Amino acid sequence: MTETTTTPTARAATATRARVFIAVLLFGTVVINYLDRSNLSIAMPAIAKELELSTAQQGLLLSAFGWTYAAMQLPGGWLVDRVRPRLLYPLCLVLWSLATLFMGVVGGFVALIVLRLLVGGFEAPAYPINSRVATVWFPERERATAIGFYTSGQFIGLALLTPVLSWLQAEVSWHWVFILTGLVGIAWGAFWYASYREPRESRANAAEVELIRSGGGLVDLVDEQPRRARITRGDLATVLGRRKLWGIYLGQFCLTSTLWFFLTWFPTYLVDYRGMDYIETGFLASLPFVAALVGVLASGVLSDVLLRRGASLGLARKAPIIVGLLLSTLMVGANYTDSTALVIVFLSVAFFGNGLASITWSLVSALAPERLLGLTGGMFNFIGNLSSIATPIVIGFLVTEDSFTPAFGYMTAVTVAGILSYVLLVGRVERVSER
Repeated sequence: MTETTTTPTARAATATRARVFIAVLLFGTVVINYLDRSNLSIAMPAIAKELELSTAQQGLLLSAFGWTYAAMQLPGGWLVDRVRPRLLYPLCLVLWSLATLFMGVVGGFVALIVLRLLVGGFEAPAYPINSRVATVWFPERERATAIGFYTSGQFIGLALLTPVLSWLQAEVSWHWVFILTGLVGIAWGAFWYASYREPRESRANAAEVELIRSGGGLVDLVDEQPRRARITRGDLATVLGRRKLWGIYLGQFCLTSTLWFFLTWFPTYLVDYRGMDYIETGFLASLPFVAALVGVLASGVLSDVLLRRGASLGLARKAPIIVGLLLSTLMVGANYTDSTALVIVFLSVAFFGNGLASITWSLVSALAPERLLGLTGGMFNFIGNLSSIATPIVIGFLVTEDSFTPAFGYMTAVTVAGILSYVLLVGRVERVSER
């Protein structure tokens, strides 16, 4: 396609809104991404019963995704800096969806762990790709809203489809939870490949490209970005040697710990510790995801409104995160009531806070060195998603057959650590220099 050029006449023209379609495309991909992360938690009570798994074994199986997902973040970030999203994203989508589909075909404990490891590995580049696309396609003043919108896909999908998948499991079997989500992911991978383009190769007119570029969007990243054969020591020193970056890395670990509780142990908690059936659990489990969705949508809009009204970039980006983490500490209230209704209220408020805090990728866009967006995003996701390993395993060992109390105590302590990380380590929000 002929490259777009920008002229004074073009700048005066009305800008198209092709970036809106890009936000919708990212939204749909995130829905599928998180369905494939959470489908195991929906099926786990039935799998555990059929395979006679202990809580420790359940924790190991629930954590399998996280081992490869975390380990592949740096290689995934390296790929994001070198392979265009139009090719890399659908390839990853199809591969992780195939692994998901085969989880519905096999039935052994070891086979499920191996396939779950594959799902985690192939999903690893997903969020660094999302961050790269958002940085290329959206000006700074719109970026948090865009990130909040597509991030909300994880909660909309889980809120609306958790009851559907729970019903499917109850009516047919847990195998179809994986088969259905796998087929949907394969189809979406083909749609992404057919639909996605870089700004200058897309239907965006010159006025929109200039609007994005002048607002801080890196529309020429593909042409400007050097293609190196490997990650250098200097690259690693940059992404590992800056206090600001460590602030968002550790903060992300603490934030995603709450998310991984809901993606792994929450349905089991409702079934085994609250005595609910699968269909009732599917409905109640969806309520915190609805609350998180409201939090996500509010966070991006609130952050960009603060920025447009003159607040500093640091205040606009960090305020929703810190307030959201404070609300997440209310999860501990579930330890002090026997009322299922109050438990759902406490957990819904906590997950609303998690959603409110979920614009952390806007800090990656704002802080990462331009040349190392993918690597920084990979490191951010690697350290942050070590929680996908730690949370299921730690909770599996902390809880007993009769009590889930230690799990909520652990989650609250981790959240407080996240607040301290953003307050004490991140400091002023500005792009990190490579020097």
